[in-house]
Amino acid sequence: MAGAPDTFQVRFERKWAHLTRPHVRALAWLLDGPDLLDPGHALWEGKIATLGQIGPATAIWLAALEEDPAPLEAALGVRSHARLGLYAEALMAFYFEQQRCLVAHGLQVRANLHQTLGEFDFLLRSGATLWHWEFATKFYLLQDGPDDAIERLVGPGLTDTLGAKMRKIIGQQLLLGRHPAAQSLLPQALAGAQALVKGWLFYRDDVVPAMAGIGAAHNHGFWCPLEQAANLRGEHFVVLARRQWLAPVKAALGVEVLSRQELPGALAKCFATMAAPVMVAAVREENGWILEQERGFVVPDHWLVEAGARARAALPS
Repeated sequence: MAGAPDTFQVRFERKWAHLTRPHVRALAWLLDGPDLLDPGHALWEGKIATLGQIGPATAIWLAALEEDPAPLEAALGVRSHARLGLYAEALMAFYFEQQRCLVAHGLQVRANLHQTLGEFDFLLRSGATLWHWEFATKFYLLQDGPDDAIERLVGPGLTDTLGAKMRKIIGQQLLLGRHPAAQSLLPQALAGAQALVKGWLFYRDDVVPAMAGIGAAHNHGFWCPLEQAANLRGEHFVVLARRQWLAPVKAALGVEVLSRQELPGALAKCFATMAAPVMVAAVREENGWILEQERGFVVPDHWLVEAGARARAALPS
């Protein structure tokens, strides 16, 4: 891994260098990061939403939040949002509310007192129409195999694959508005239902294949087993906490930075207490900040076997 490529992280910093607050940077990434999926691909049946290009007004609004983050911090509240998906959803709810298009967020649909049928992530107003949007922020590692690549993209926690996730979203979650119990909660008939999907995909040795249904400019990184960690591109690294998985990291000096020689030992200690892959970022120092250049997962040896089994089990029968 030689050279210093013009990565998404480098381009993000070039555009958003003035954003230093983690919440504001995460929101900027959600709004301005490339689509994970190709909204126009036939595979998704027209069910994929997109935010499109960010406009000048939104850029000015983000800069104002950098200066005064109090409204965003108040909206997020004191809860830690330990689950990354809930944190990202809270950020998007704040954005939609500020855009005056949010009708409901997290609206539960119940068949009765003891049975929940599902939940509308977002009900959004677009002109005179009402839309249901599901929202997901996902991270998948591509596994080797002869089958459809969508089915070989496995989550680091081994709980799902991209193929299985999208089948659930399109075949189940986006149909919630058709249920009579849901329709009684809606202020008007839905114009449609779509899924907004953000995230990163990770490839062995950072070799990115063309895949049907995946956005051409999607965020991506590498993954490798622990034995190859010493060969990663870069000289300095930080281990990323889950909350740091969204936007490229920009941290103040003083954050723990590991040398290439220190990285394998630090990761081995992580794997001694945690069986899941660990995300790391190659970083550099510039103008008093630690800036992410590239990122990827380093995985424990046993994870490879389990990930392959999970990908095979997710194949539709």
